This record gives sequence, structure tokens and C-alpha cells, in this order.
Amino acid sequence: MSLEPFADSRSLTLGVELELQIVNHHDYDLAPSSRDLLRLMEKVKLPGNVMPEITESMIELCTGVCVDHAEVLAQLTETRDALVAAADRLNVGLCGGGTHPFQDWSQRRIFDKPRFHEISALYGYLSKQFTIFGQHVHVGCAGPDQALVLLHGLSRFIPHLIALSASSPFVQGTDTGFDSARLNSVFAFPLSGRAPFVTRWEDFGTYFDKMARTGVVKSMKDFYWDIRPKPEYGTIEVRVLDTPLTIEKAAALAAYVQCLARWLRIERPFEPAEDDYLPYTFNRFQACRFGLDGTFVDPKSGVHRTLREDIEATFAAIEIHAMELKAEDGIRLLRGELAGTGNDASWLRGLHDRERLLPEVVRRQCLRWAGRPA
Repeated sequence: MSLEPFADSRSLTLGVELELQIVNHHDYDLAPSSRDLLRLMEKVKLPGNVMPEITESMIELCTGVCVDHAEVLAQLTETRDALVAAADRLNVGLCGGGTHPFQDWSQRRIFDKPRFHEISALYGYLSKQFTIFGQHVHVGCAGPDQALVLLHGLSRFIPHLIALSASSPFVQGTDTGFDSARLNSVFAFPLSGRAPFVTRWEDFGTYFDKMARTGVVKSMKDFYWDIRPKPEYGTIEVRVLDTPLTIEKAAALAAYVQCLARWLRIERPFEPAEDDYLPYTFNRFQACRFGLDGTFVDPKSGVHRTLREDIEATFAAIEIHAMELKAEDGIRLLRGELAGTGNDASWLRGLHDRERLLPEVVRRQCLRWAGRPA
């Protein structure tokens, strides 16, 4: 099996995927209602689509191809509203957050789809523990070599994206001490982590062919990398973000990725190199564990600073690109969180400190996702 050709795509276009929690209104535990939701959504015309995920307590919404922050937000809003209306008919709730705070993974059911059953057969209990919820952002690339260069350039900012999006402090009823505990479940998979450092599609094809010959992979879907090429779409896919608590935050994070991509392509502030990955695992752990207060090691200079400081520096660097891409509203939202309330993990912990009841936390997550006042 060979690597499929890289499709034509307009540079810097966006696509967003969001995995959502489906919960009951009794105790706000996860509810296996994705099939019923999908049945209702079949009758609704959407700008993107809605799909099942690996277990029946999850559902994924996707935008179509978008050009800017406003279009992402408009499509997410339309799909969110339709999904919430369908969920109301079924008397279930929907919410963001990278993990459900107290669900028991052993109670999950695998969605009846051949690929999901294959994953379950291969990975065993890990497949049910994969009931976690992330945001994926696709960035259009004019060609495959450009895609690989952008992939490695954006890899430097993986910790920034983790820290900004982190919304999974609770697992199995316990505060893990991590801002993004979700990614610990992703890291358990053998083909997670980072892509190999190649910057030509020909060389990437050689790598893929070698992996395919071993029988370890059959398609790009078998790689759970933090960023991976998606040749069928002509994009790269950023996969490390937790699902935010609001669609506004999701659109803002997509805008930030788009602005970083434009800055990297036009200004070329550094040339990607294999040595950029020397502090990669350390930086990623710091972001997962400590969020915005984690330590970031600059791969070129070796200078240590907080992620909060380095993210603020990127906001300054991409300012003109945010203007060109009409992304100012999204960046403004992220800057406000950086200076004030912090990430979604901070909001969840603060709410739990006040309420001392995780079902109440989930109830309030549902209200935030639906855009309803708490």
C-alpha cells in the first residue's frame, strides 16, 4: 500500500473538527446516545458534517473549508445550535472539555463501525480509554513539500497550543494535577508523538512505504502524531488541542494556528531542523502538566521562559498576520484569557473549588457549550 497523492488545496484555508461529550441530565455521566443524535442530524442541512467517534458517548462535528476566523465561528455556531436542539429532543446534554471528569472508561461501548472494531481489537482497553475529546485544526497547503515544512515549523508551538487549549484536569473523579490529562491517553498509543523529520514529500513517501511494508500501518490514520499530513485533503492536521468549553474559544484557537502558519511561511523566522525536537518532549510535558505556567525551552537559544511569556511573544510577532487574516477577534479572546481568567482547566478547577461537586461542573459545561447563561 503506497501513500496517496497530496490533494490540491488553497494555502492557509482552515477546517476544524471537535469531539464532544454526550451526557445524561440525571447525574451528568456520559450517555451512549451518539446513534440517536446522528439519526436526528441526518435531516439537518449543515455547512460541514457530524460523525460518530470510537465510543457511543462521543460525537464529532466538522466544519467545511473556511477562509478565516469569522467563517469558522459561523459554521461552528450553526452546527452547534443544530446539535444542541437535537440533544434537547433526546433529553441529553453536550459539552466541551478534553476529558469527562468522572466517567468509568470500562462502561463505554464501541460504536458499531468496522474501523472502530479494528482499533478495539488491536489496542484492547486503550480503545475505551480513548473516550477523550480533542479539537483538530486542518491548515491548507499549496503542495506537499510546503506541508512538511509547515508541519515542522508549527511543531515548535505544540506546547503553546496545549497550554492554551488545556481543559482536562479531572480523570476518574480525581484532579490529576495536569492541565491536559487527555494527552496522557494519546501518548499511550505506539504511533503517537512527532512525525519524522523529512521536508520533501518524496522522502516522506519512502518512510511511509517502509512502515507499510512492516504491516504496522495501512494509512495515515494509523499515525497518532501531534501534527500529521492529510494528503487526501491537502492539509496538515494539528491534533494536540483539548476540546474547548465554547465554540468561540475553538474558533480563536483555529485562528491562532492560521496566523502562526502565515507568519512561518512569509517571514520564515527560523529554518526547521531536527535539533528543534531536542526539548520537544520536555516542552510538551510542561504544557500538559502546568499549562500556561509551564516552562518552555527555546530549541535554538536554550533560553527558558514560561509558556505564558512565550505565547505573548508570539501574539506580538503575528499581529500583522492577524490583521491580514481578519483574526483579531480570535487573538483578542486568547490574549484576554492569558492576562486574566487563564485556560479552561483553570475555569474548571475554580468552579469545582466553589461547588465541590463534579456533576455540577459538567452541568455548567453543558450550559457554556450551548451558549446559555449559567
